[in-house]
Amino acid sequence: MMAGRRDGLMRSASGSNNQSLRTSRIAIAIAIGVLLGCVFAFFYPHGFFHPHYPSTSAISRLSESTYQEISSDCESNERIDILKAEIVRMTEKNAELRKQVRELNEKLRLAEQGTDTAQKQFLVLGEQPKAGPFGTVKSLRTNPTVVPDESVNPRLAKILEEVAVRKELVVVLANANVQEMLEVQVSTVKKAGIPNYLVVALDDEIEGYCKSNGVAVYKRDPDEGVDEIGRSGGNHAVSGLKFRILREFLQLGYSILLSDVDIIYLRNPFDHLYRDSDVESMTDGHNNATAYGYNDVFDEPAMGWARYAHTMRIWVFNSGFFYIRPTVPSIELLDRVADRLSKEKAWDQAVFNEVLFYPSHTGYQGLHASKRTMDFYAFMNSKVLFKTVRKDPNLKKFKPVIIHINYHPDKLPRMRAVVEYYFNGKQDALDPFPDGSQ
Repeated sequence: MMAGRRDGLMRSASGSNNQSLRTSRIAIAIAIGVLLGCVFAFFYPHGFFHPHYPSTSAISRLSESTYQEISSDCESNERIDILKAEIVRMTEKNAELRKQVRELNEKLRLAEQGTDTAQKQFLVLGEQPKAGPFGTVKSLRTNPTVVPDESVNPRLAKILEEVAVRKELVVVLANANVQEMLEVQVSTVKKAGIPNYLVVALDDEIEGYCKSNGVAVYKRDPDEGVDEIGRSGGNHAVSGLKFRILREFLQLGYSILLSDVDIIYLRNPFDHLYRDSDVESMTDGHNNATAYGYNDVFDEPAMGWARYAHTMRIWVFNSGFFYIRPTVPSIELLDRVADRLSKEKAWDQAVFNEVLFYPSHTGYQGLHASKRTMDFYAFMNSKVLFKTVRKDPNLKKFKPVIIHINYHPDKLPRMRAVVEYYFNGKQDALDPFPDGSQ
């Protein structure tokens, strides 16, 4: 019995020791695990396998600080998208406007190629007229002006804006060769009270004279060939330049009263213009027939019954004094004359009239420009003055608008005599001169 109890006690004690040992091992393992956990927590605070990923708390902290910035970025992107859409819309609108401009220009071009002036203008304006009752039908005579284009010459555009009155001005080309005549003309321009007067200086001397005497002046940018003619050319050579130079004035939308330097101004010419035609010019005619046209009968006896052939004649327009409006036919006139003068050895006045008056015919398209002849007493040439007016008591009392010394080579003394007669009242100032030239 004692032996059995002892064995039982031994086994019980042994089992108790084994249980204690297992419990100690578990405790040690837990302690080691906790220790290792602390170590990893210290060295890897954001995790062992995902060291670069922010924790939930970090995301929470970042969300508050970056929300405003993200929201601002979103708004900026939305605004950029709106601006892009607006740019696209404006680009499309601009393309549409360009298309409309091209269509209008094409209509204008086609209209100018037509044969009937009134029909051409109605096509441009988009109107189709009906003929009215007998005796009431009137065709259009005034072509529409071009759209001004300041990009052609911004510097000139600025000068014209300051000088012109109601988009009109007198333009005179001059170099040092004609300075004395220019000085006489400028004195009469001031006496006549003409504010819209501009000198196109072809050399430094004329530019200096104008600036020192309070005369509006424009000196062109350097242009080889053209400048050489301008500096040293005589009257005819300089006269030919005006058709090239005037083009820019018309493109800028201004009506120009082109004047040579051998002209005396007695009254303001802009008070005596009609402005109903592309070109309004003084005439070389000396009476109603020669100035405004007449039926001249050509006689050829060899033709028997048909010996008489009727012809229509008119004395030429004077290319030294004319008013030109900024229309397509006017610009075409300048282009045609300038082109011919660059290729032919010709007188500019002859070419000017041929382009204006020659009709369309086989191989040639005439210029469809409207024309008006100025009153030959108001806009007087020197033949009318010295051959007729100074000898007529009644006509001597009339004060012309301008007098052009175009028929006589002794220009300067005759100009001075005209000033003495009309401005200073010297009644015999014109008497010493012959009717013509000697």
